[in-house]
Formats: sequence, structure tokens, C-alpha cells
Amino acid sequence: LAHLRRKTVDIRMGTVLLAGGIAGSALGIWAFNTLSRLGQIDLVVQLAYVLFLGTVGLLMLQESLRAMNRARRGAPATARRQHMWVHRMPLKVKFRTSGLYISVIPPFLVGLGVGVLAAIMGVGGGFIMVPAMIYLLGMPTKVVVGTSLFQIIFVTGFSTFMHALTNQSVDLLLAFALILGGVVGAQVGTRIGSRLKAEQLRILLALLGALILGPLYFTWGAF
Repeated sequence: LAHLRRKTVDIRMGTVLLAGGIAGSALGIWAFNTLSRLGQIDLVVQLAYVLFLGTVGLLMLQESLRAMNRARRGAPATARRQHMWVHRMPLKVKFRTSGLYISVIPPFLVGLGVGVLAAIMGVGGGFIMVPAMIYLLGMPTKVVVGTSLFQIIFVTGFSTFMHALTNQSVDLLLAFALILGGVVGAQVGTRIGSRLKAEQLRILLALLGALILGPLYFTWGAF
């Protein structure tokens, strides 16, 4: 809601991502239940956190630091590299809020991958979706965050329902407490994000994933 008020949500792009996310979530629930039966789900989740958060975070940090160095030297900003294979795909649609005219296939595949991760790892998948939307699809950073949240609302809701239905693994009291804190934190985070430059925002996301959440989760799981 905070991002909608600031008009930083691309509804059309979010809908395409959502379609892929629902399909990916269903696939992820099946994989989660299969790994649980094999007794390997804890190991897979811990390794996935370290691998995805660490790799994506470090890549984002490296690119953002280069962008800030160019700005400090007064060098002209280089245009983000366009992935021609993305632009050659069929089924092109104009996403006005993002200023893009690309195929719906790459956003659908991004949503599919994030849906799988949401179901297996218990996260919204923003740490994968945000860099994919920025560097693969070429979306503006300010629009990426709000659009990612739009998709996450429905994908995580679907994943939660399926987990509750198939393996009864949802603690409603704990979830309610987390929601209350999350609502307050989202308003604070939106205000902070609106005051940051795109490069600063990407550095913050990179540090959070690569240096904090990934190692912390793995260390906690080890003990």
C-alpha cells in the first residue's frame, strides 16, 4: 500500500510475475514434501540460503560500488547492459510503469523460480527477484521493490495455504506476531527507501543478503 501510494508498483509486470510465481509455488510445495520424506529438507534449506543470498548479494554489491565510484568521479552513468536474447523473445508487452517493451516469458520464468524458492525456503524470494528484475529485465530500482512486494503478497499467501493444507506446518500465533512487526517495519522501510539513491538501495540489499542473512541463518542452523 505504501508503494502504491507512491506509484512505484508496475501492476502489469507484477501480474505476469504472479502467474509464474503461483506455478512455481505449487512445484516447490511438491519438492518440499518430497525432501521432507527423505529427511533432507533442513540441509537443503540451509545450503540454499547461503548459496543464493551470498552469491546474489556479492554480485549486487560489486555492481553498486562501481556505480557509486563512477558517480563520485563525475563520470557519465553507463547504460545498463541489455540482454538481447530477452528482447528477441516473442509475446512482447508494454509495461508502462517500468518503461519496458519486452516479452512476458522472462518475467514469467523469474516468477516461476521465485515461487519455487518461496515454497521451499519460506521466503518471499525478493533477494532473487529484485536483482533479476534490475539486471535481467532492466526495470528501475524504485519500481522493482514495490512490484516485487505486490507479487510476494499472493505467492507467499498461496504457499502458506498449501503448507498448512499438505503438512500442517503453520504456527498461526507466531505468524500473527511476525505480521504485526512486519507491517510496522514496512512503513519505516518504505520511507527510508524513498530517501536513498538507487545505488545506495542496491548496496543495502546486497549487504543484508550476502553478509548478514545468509551466514546468520547457516550459523543458527548449525547449532
